[in-house]
Amino acid sequence: MMPAAEIATPIRLPGEVNVVNVGLPLFADAIRQQGRPVVQLDWRIPGSGDPTVVAALRRLYGPHTRTIDAANEEVFRRLDRGAPQLVAVRTAADVIPVLADGRVLLHCGPRISIDRVTDPLRRSMRAVVCAEGWARTPEEADVLLRDGAVRLEPANAHGLVVPMATSMGPSTPVWEVELAEAGTRAYAPIGQGSGDVAWFGRDTPGAIERLVLLQEAAGPVLAAAVREHGPVDVLSLAAQAVAMGDDVHVRTQAATNLLLRSLLPALVAGDHPRRIEVATFLSANYLLFLSLGMAAARALTTWAAQVENSSIVIGMARNGTDFAAWLAGPSAEWFYAPAPMVGRALYHPGRGEADASPDVGDSAVLELVGLGGAVAAGSPAVAQFVGGTMANAAELTEELDDVCVGNSSRFTIPYWGMKGSPVGVDVRKVVELGITPKVTTGILHNSDGSGQVGAGVAEAPIEVFVQALLALDAKLSGEAGRAA
Repeated sequence: MMPAAEIATPIRLPGEVNVVNVGLPLFADAIRQQGRPVVQLDWRIPGSGDPTVVAALRRLYGPHTRTIDAANEEVFRRLDRGAPQLVAVRTAADVIPVLADGRVLLHCGPRISIDRVTDPLRRSMRAVVCAEGWARTPEEADVLLRDGAVRLEPANAHGLVVPMATSMGPSTPVWEVELAEAGTRAYAPIGQGSGDVAWFGRDTPGAIERLVLLQEAAGPVLAAAVREHGPVDVLSLAAQAVAMGDDVHVRTQAATNLLLRSLLPALVAGDHPRRIEVATFLSANYLLFLSLGMAAARALTTWAAQVENSSIVIGMARNGTDFAAWLAGPSAEWFYAPAPMVGRALYHPGRGEADASPDVGDSAVLELVGLGGAVAAGSPAVAQFVGGTMANAAELTEELDDVCVGNSSRFTIPYWGMKGSPVGVDVRKVVELGITPKVTTGILHNSDGSGQVGAGVAEAPIEVFVQALLALDAKLSGEAGRAA
């Protein structure tokens, strides 16, 4: 018989059990269905468990941490503190040297050959060729494009950013944005507005006429107004607009109204013979601020790109076929993956997924400086196509916050506790957590030239961030090896 001292104390099971579930949410759902408290911890294997990627993460979070963090601190400062100013409206050929070199079109996204161009972007190119006077019809324009008589260049490679399926020629009027502290300037075309327009993938007579209106009237009227008014603090207007419900990407109504209010005295004082026609166009162009905001963001990322050894993403661009991303660094390499489809979409009546073209445009630069999806938490417009509630919209901002190095000091979100929007996408965090930036964007028809069919959220492909991470690791590890 066992001595009394050695008899084990009976185990008393708890009357209630609270559960923290790590990993698969299926188990948490089962417990929740039984009416018991459960907390779901969203944990994923770092780098999807790829040994090469995990080893790179160890080095970038380990021996290279000081180098990267110091660079990231400076990149974040530039993205957060730079103050881009609208200083002029110019004709593109006067400020972009490549456009003075024969028949050249600049297009959204990374470099692409005409045989790989999607239907919306090809229609946009045809419309611009006609507006430039190089062809009389879209059919003639297509022949010039197909034969190489019109050369294609990516806008981003020449200091410009263009929205959606935009292409632009030498006569295009552009916003000129100066970042005085960096001594740099960035550009973006004046927005074409909505409806029957080339940047929505249309090559109709109306779309061509809109481009000519911009060249002949809207550009000169706005140029005179900016000269009369003087510099405009672009991101100060954007910050006010965020507090008014804009994400400054799919919704720019507040920012546009603030811009036009600032320029109104100078616009009224102008004497251009077509100023009333231009005023009618501007009053209906609720997306006018979009490309101006993009130019300001491009000015910031251009400055940030001068910093070596950072893990912060300072470029994302899509041409409807390819998606490209790149890190800070004056000679940064671009990394590529197929352009994603746009998800969480809200389609126009009678339209659906079968009509949608892949994600397109350079506007994702906004998400990199704290706008777009970064401020979704404060935008009722974004909430409409991500679930219908502000909590759904906040999820976009919170996910981006998980992979950024800091929070904006200027874009504060009232519906998010007045916290600043996330800024500085860190490729290490993206790859470690498997969370990529989400881009709020429009959706164009993939084949019939009918234009915009909806809006939604495009998720950047993880492949480009893995490539960028491995390249940064190879660079820093190679430098460390040479130093040793």
